[in-house]
Amino acid sequence: MAFEASKREWSELYAFFRLLSDGCIAAGTPEGTADGQRVMKVALVQREEHDGTRQYIIEENDIHLKGENIDKRLPREDFGAVAQLVYEAIRSAAGESEVTSPDGVEEFLDEAAIYNLEAKTDDRTDFYVAFWSTEAPLVGFRSYSRLGGMLPLLDGGRAANLKFEQTGVRFPGPAINKINMLESPNEVLDRMMMIERLGGILKFNDVADKIFRSNLLMIDLHFPRLMAEMVRVMYYEDITRIKDLTERIEEINPLKVKTEIITKHRFYQFKVKQFLMALAMGMRPAKLYNGTDSAVEGFVYTDSDGRIVCYQKADRQSFEEFLYNHTRLEKGPLEKDKYGYLERENNLFYFKLNLKIGFIKRFKTNS
Repeated sequence: MAFEASKREWSELYAFFRLLSDGCIAAGTPEGTADGQRVMKVALVQREEHDGTRQYIIEENDIHLKGENIDKRLPREDFGAVAQLVYEAIRSAAGESEVTSPDGVEEFLDEAAIYNLEAKTDDRTDFYVAFWSTEAPLVGFRSYSRLGGMLPLLDGGRAANLKFEQTGVRFPGPAINKINMLESPNEVLDRMMMIERLGGILKFNDVADKIFRSNLLMIDLHFPRLMAEMVRVMYYEDITRIKDLTERIEEINPLKVKTEIITKHRFYQFKVKQFLMALAMGMRPAKLYNGTDSAVEGFVYTDSDGRIVCYQKADRQSFEEFLYNHTRLEKGPLEKDKYGYLERENNLFYFKLNLKIGFIKRFKTNS
């Protein structure tokens, strides 16, 4: 019997099956391409189900499946065949959010003891991989896929709001209501510009959530102000890519850093890359971050043509550059994330902007 699941669920399963059928994966380059000189053998993939852990050991012709009360072998080529069926189903469902299971896939999932298309974990990993040998340490990966829509790197909701104090003049109630009720395709920017036209000034004040404030301070004591300026520039100058925004910040120099530190030491680039890596390795707005990495140690990235590469913290420079080159600031939903309007707090008025980081829409991995 056919069933439906989201593209995100199918794309995670696709990457998992490709790892098993290929038995290897190339390291990713900063450009998002496969490094043919660094191809790693995959010896084992471990995945969590609702009823326990499964280990899929890659042998020459078979996949040796081991779990609680499970010990069987399945033809390795079957995983490649099913991966192709899943890929074709996702591609044929363009414009649809749900994908119907292809013929024969449900029966294969039962045979492979897979009941959850998305792994059930508390540590945010999608699967663990042992490279070269089954005795090697397991490396935790998250799956990011162009096939199913890329997950945001930072989707913090209300906890990721940045507060700007409104100063300059004190607005009467009707003016505040007029500002907050303004609707347009660019309503946040238009509200900010209306505040300025009426004599108001928006000055960065603080991070709305105290935990996220502390997390950002772990990168740098002035990092919240740096992020606030990047978000402000996004609205006023319509620049979204992290790389482009950082270059613009180098020109503005909001932290008044010496020119030599910016040009020779790449101060702003260094801080932004630190932040992106911290997000990749587990920093979240509402969870205390102390600099210790989470179980996630890398990404398996699937491009729109179904090719997979991996990034891991062991190859930090390529990983950092990949994130720096391929991320952007995004605008979250106003009502859900509660930002973009003047609100009163302790007899002062604040205007919040939301910090959300996703991946740029189009880049391709070439084999």
